[in-house]
Amino acid sequence: MAKYECDICGWIYDPAIGDPDNGIDPGTPFEELPDDWTCPECGAPKSAFSMVEE
Repeated sequence: MAKYECDICGWIYDPAIGDPDNGIDPGTPFEELPDDWTCPECGAPKSAFSMVEE
């Protein structure tokens, strides 16, 4: 599963980790995050994330 980086602050969403502080379980692909999910670091919307090329 691809990782996604916040274009605003650089925080990385790693699907292997999820976002447990905000109710997102490990193993949740970025595409399956709720539309109203925001960056836990800066509050940017999901649309402000770009896929990280590995």
